[in-house]
Amino acid sequence: MGVIQDLLKDVPLPRMVKVRQIFPAAELENPAAVLRSELDRPGVGDRIKPGMRIAVAVGSRGLDRIADITRTVADGIRQRGGQPFIVPAMGSHGGATAAGQVQVLANLGITEESAGCPVVSSMEVVEIGRLDNGLAVLMDKNASEADGIVVINRVKPHTQFRGPCESGLAKMITIGLGKQKGADSCHACGFEHMAENIVSMARMKLERTRILFGIATVENPYDKIARIAALPAEEIIEAEQRLLVEAKRSMPRIFFDPMDVLVVDQIGKEISGGGMDPNITGRYAVPYMTGGPAVNKLVVLDLTQQTHGNANGLGMADFTTRELVDKIDHDAMYANALTIAISATVRIPMIMPADREAIAAAVKTCNIRDLSKIRMVRIRDTLHLGEIYISEAMLDEARGMKNIVVCGRPLIMEFDAGGNLLEGFGPDKQQDGAGKIRA
Repeated sequence: MGVIQDLLKDVPLPRMVKVRQIFPAAELENPAAVLRSELDRPGVGDRIKPGMRIAVAVGSRGLDRIADITRTVADGIRQRGGQPFIVPAMGSHGGATAAGQVQVLANLGITEESAGCPVVSSMEVVEIGRLDNGLAVLMDKNASEADGIVVINRVKPHTQFRGPCESGLAKMITIGLGKQKGADSCHACGFEHMAENIVSMARMKLERTRILFGIATVENPYDKIARIAALPAEEIIEAEQRLLVEAKRSMPRIFFDPMDVLVVDQIGKEISGGGMDPNITGRYAVPYMTGGPAVNKLVVLDLTQQTHGNANGLGMADFTTRELVDKIDHDAMYANALTIAISATVRIPMIMPADREAIAAAVKTCNIRDLSKIRMVRIRDTLHLGEIYISEAMLDEARGMKNIVVCGRPLIMEFDAGGNLLEGFGPDKQQDGAGKIRA
């Protein structure tokens, strides 16, 4: 037994209880049918003329039904006589390489076969103009040469700034379609000016390029599409502001606050731009952002497969595992951090040999004298908060909350011989949060 294991072997871990968090949640029964109807609206699909080459901009986030939406848009373009092709619109993601960005799309289920059209990936950009502050406004070269551009993205609160437009179509137009160099330009003045620069750059691109319309989705707290809308180019900025208000109302959260320990099973770029959403964890990388729960110690156990070693966001944790650290692709992670000009998110927290030690270290250092009363919460990731685990000491509180359903009895966490939890919330495991906790 190593020194760390010896120091932590007697730290008691609480029994955990699965609970279901209840959120108001409208959901579209047939998003593809709604999207087809949206494309039929005047001023949307009729902008596509026979023979036009149309770039369809798709990003790196794991949007609900993103492969289906992309295929529906491509089909709609073909039905109107256009020739669609997919352009990765993800700034510096995918290691800031053309091949890496194609792989990111493939991980989301978007390929030439699934979309029925080519995927054209390049990091080459052209300059559209400059803002009054001197920042260059850059555009994916392939998209700029198309006869039209359609942008697809989800609207939601951003993780590092607040503004009238945050994460959505405007950001994708500015940063996603700006590729690494465009993202670098937009981030050059820091996140204090991000809200202003995103909108200013997006407006210039909307005026000077051939963007036809955007497809915006808003997801409910269970990450299912609640709304899908086709927005003509000239309406994107203002319409997105209204959708952002709706998206903020639809954000899930952890109903238990404060927490002595929060355990996050996995982080990844398809989960959140910050790996894990600080709106959920309360851990922000910039000093002017606040909100979310009070978390004493934060543990991150693993990376998603889809993040391909990009552990951006890990720096917000207090403890992690050797398994996670060994998976890090520093080139991909650092390319992202250097582009957004934030180093805190890619720092490495205290590395523990395995899951048990990481959790035990958080328990040991959370300054609770009576560990039988520890308030510990465990989640799969910051996107999936419908079912979570809470420590036994929180059970009476949970039973008194009308938006919480207790799903079982307190269970111990079981680990294998290497100290890793037996099962996971991960993408290849059960999707209902059944996880690593056993009787």
